[in-house]
Formats: sequence, structure tokens, C-alpha cells
Amino acid sequence: MKLISVNVGLPKNISTGDKSVTTGIFKEPVAGMVHVRTLNLDGDRQADLSVHGGPDKAVYAYPSEHYEFWRPELSLDLSEWGAFGENLTIEGLSEESVSIGDRFGIGTALFEVTQPRLPCLKLAAKFQREDIIRRFLASRRTGFYLRVLEEGSLQAGDAIALLKQDPHRVTVREITDLYVTKKPEPSRIDRVLSVEALPKSWREHFVAVRMDARPRT
Repeated sequence: MKLISVNVGLPKNISTGDKSVTTGIFKEPVAGMVHVRTLNLDGDRQADLSVHGGPDKAVYAYPSEHYEFWRPELSLDLSEWGAFGENLTIEGLSEESVSIGDRFGIGTALFEVTQPRLPCLKLAAKFQREDIIRRFLASRRTGFYLRVLEEGSLQAGDAIALLKQDPHRVTVREITDLYVTKKPEPSRIDRVLSVEALPKSWREHFVAVRMDARPRT
């Protein structure tokens, strides 16, 4: 498991249709050591803090292996890492192998996996195609967000060390599958809710879904 690229960027305005939006999705690889802060990396910022950033979405990681899938799918070169707005382009980890609550050490920083990335209009604006939101989610190649438990520094080429596996083993793929299921079984919801590291927003969502799934009397 390895850190392939570290990518940062500042918010910028772009046009989408007849509107202008501010987004921090444009990231570029940077060389050398980068400091990891509680809310982001040095040189990186999120634009709309109501839906992006914060402690539970401080750093976004995306598997480098997915690029081979997307090149023909989107008919794009995708020659530079950071194309999907990820801070960390990684190798050897996937949505099927990583669980919510897993802890990883990269460089001198400590991270905890919190949630999958749900695509939004900013992704569509970057690629200038509306269908990518549906295709991104359907592919389950979502990548995942990380919470910073200990600040530190890292750089491209660093090894990624699994330091702790969450005992419930609810994978990023599993929680995404559950999110898009219209009428999930209550037992599946309870399994997700048992994960201590699950962010508040996701917990509230699944609690509401669980309530809706209760039998009516």
C-alpha cells in the first residue's frame, strides 16, 4: 500500500451552463513534504464548507487503480493525478477492502476512514458532463474521506500502514450500497449504525431510514 501522489488546490470560479460556481475540486500534484492539518493539507482549501470539508471530510483519498477504468469510460487522458479532486492518490486500497473506522498511518500523520464520497454538481462542472454524477456513484468507485486523528507530514512515495481495523468491518462499498438501496433491511442499517466512527450526518440519515423501515401498526 502506497501513497502515489499528494494533490492540493485553492477554490476557483468556473462556469457551468449559465451559472458560475466556486469549487475546490481542481487539485494538482505537489512534490516534497506536505503538512497535514486537522481540516486539510497545507496549500489546500474547500469551497462550500456546508457540504465539503470539516473534520469528517478533511482529506479525500482515491485509488489510482480506478484511473484505468475511467479513461475509456470518459474518453479522457487523465494523465495527471488529482483529476477527481482527491488529495491523496493511493495504491493497494479499495472501497471493498477499506472499512469505516479503519486507521492508517501515512508519513507521520494518522487518519481514520469516515465515509464514501458522494458525487455532486461540482464533479459534473469539472468534467462538463452531467452523466458523470450517475456513473460515478453507479461504478462504486467513490474513493473515501479521512478524518485526521494526528497531524503530521507526508509525501508521495510514502508507505500506507494499516494500524487498526474497525471490528465491525463495514466497508466503504457496503455503506454506499446501503445508501442507494430504496428499502434496506433493518438489520443492514443496524450493522452500519454500530460503527462508532460513522459521521453524525450519515448516522442521522440511517436512523431516519431505520425509522421509515419500522412496521406500521
